[in-house]
Amino acid sequence: MWRDSSSLSILPAWRSRLLVMLLLLGMIVLAVRAIYLQGFNKDFLQQQGQSRYSRVIELNAQRGKITDRHGEVLAISAPVKSVWADPQKVSVTPEQIQALARLIEMDEEVVRKRLLDQRKRFVYLRRQLPPEIAAGIASLNIAGVYLKREFYRYYPTGEVAAHILGFTDIDGKGQEGVELGWEDVLTGEHGSRRVIKDRIGRVIESVEKIRSPRPGQNLALSIDSKIQYLAHRELKRAVKINQAKAGSVVVLDTQTGEVLGLANYPAYNPNQRSSIRPGKTRNRALVDVFEPGSTLKPFAVAVAMEVGKINADTLFHTSPGLLKIGNRTIRDVRNKGTITASQVIQESSNVGAAKIALLLPPQTFWEMLSRSGFGMPTGLSFPGESTGVLRPYHRWRPIEQATMSYGHGISVNLMQLARAYTIFAADGQLRPASLLKQDVVPAGQQVISRETAQAMSRMLEMAVQPGGTGMQARVSGYRVAGKTGTAHKPLEGMRGYSKNRYISTFVGFAPVSNPRLVVAVMIDEPSAGQYFGGAVAAPLFSQVMSGALRHLNVPHDALGNIVTSPLPATLRNEG
Repeated sequence: MWRDSSSLSILPAWRSRLLVMLLLLGMIVLAVRAIYLQGFNKDFLQQQGQSRYSRVIELNAQRGKITDRHGEVLAISAPVKSVWADPQKVSVTPEQIQALARLIEMDEEVVRKRLLDQRKRFVYLRRQLPPEIAAGIASLNIAGVYLKREFYRYYPTGEVAAHILGFTDIDGKGQEGVELGWEDVLTGEHGSRRVIKDRIGRVIESVEKIRSPRPGQNLALSIDSKIQYLAHRELKRAVKINQAKAGSVVVLDTQTGEVLGLANYPAYNPNQRSSIRPGKTRNRALVDVFEPGSTLKPFAVAVAMEVGKINADTLFHTSPGLLKIGNRTIRDVRNKGTITASQVIQESSNVGAAKIALLLPPQTFWEMLSRSGFGMPTGLSFPGESTGVLRPYHRWRPIEQATMSYGHGISVNLMQLARAYTIFAADGQLRPASLLKQDVVPAGQQVISRETAQAMSRMLEMAVQPGGTGMQARVSGYRVAGKTGTAHKPLEGMRGYSKNRYISTFVGFAPVSNPRLVVAVMIDEPSAGQYFGGAVAAPLFSQVMSGALRHLNVPHDALGNIVTSPLPATLRNEG
């Protein structure tokens, strides 16, 4: 039966009114909610909106630069860009992946996996890029791939000052040397700023700077770059000529205690971090310890003179070139007969030094060595510095006290040895050592009297003159004082000493009339035939001291002492 279809669309009146009321009620609720959010709780909407386009990004602080005493840059940070990605936002074509992989020199498949790893929100693709490569990446306009501003640490002197400066890791944190030891000074404080990004993550507007980055402080070292280069060059040459395992040189200013040069070899280039090996990063002059050999004899003689046990002319019988103490025997290279205390230093007599040490109460000798800085830090605050070993005097046996007079049974680092010799160069005062440039010269500690120091200076000068063991340490135009040292290396993990492995040393100062520099040299395991300190270490001392004095324009004090070529090896390569 047919019905009019229009009658089906007519709703009952009550239903129509209910529908209209519900619509009006909904509109009222929405209006009230809008008024509430926009008028009374607008912060919520602003936060939600900003979270979708506003971001706070970190501003890296620039690390402080390191300079030498004259302002020459030794380490500096240069701004670079690193490329990273948020895989959850990445939208990339195969062509873009191919182009990106080519720019960052990475396998295309590796790049694809990193970009599309949905488990991560942050992944580095390449750190510290050259500006031209960073510009090329930016031009690809890959959604979810970003460039981050960082700093690359650069060392203009390369391996020359590597053991002093150390290096930083890729995040700019100090790992070795001054970079590690003065991390708190060099590191700045990172800042931040609020930016607006578009839908693919590009910064389109900088809104505000929340906190400005605070750059790290600059650091002025005491090092003189020219003296540092000289020390490195001559040390490298000496290690190679003597076919040695390693070597170190320290140059100290006797008037201020500042370290003007500190070189080690083998070295490494801190600009090539991927090639750095742990064994080469060690600053041997401060970290490694060794038995100093005959370079310690002046301290035994000095304290004996200081307490009135001997004078420069006191005679000692060393025949027949050996001295028995219990069941042990101390030997000289040859029979030196009857010699004075001065000749004990000049000819480097082990027997004579042992007899002088045995005249002293153990405590007196120990106090002299301790006041000279042995067995304690040098004050440089260098990371990993060793204090060496100076055993308590109440544990000494007579043989140990005797052998300690010529540097066996005690261990030191080269910086300690160099610093200790400032006693003889600075009228008996032990100078505080410093790796930082000093504006005010700190006071030294009086260890021995001025008279004893001057007497020791005359004895040490005799050691580099004809008849002495250190003739090859002479410097043309200058009076030089110093002492050779040759010590057998202790056997590793065993008692006793190696028969054919040596440490060759020389420590001295110049010019004697008004000392300006102390130079200490150590050559580890020379194996080219010569091993005595007078033949191996003394020539290196001469080259470094000569160049450093000329660089500093120190006046000559021995115009008659003109040496135009290296001196030949003498028969008295002892100590």
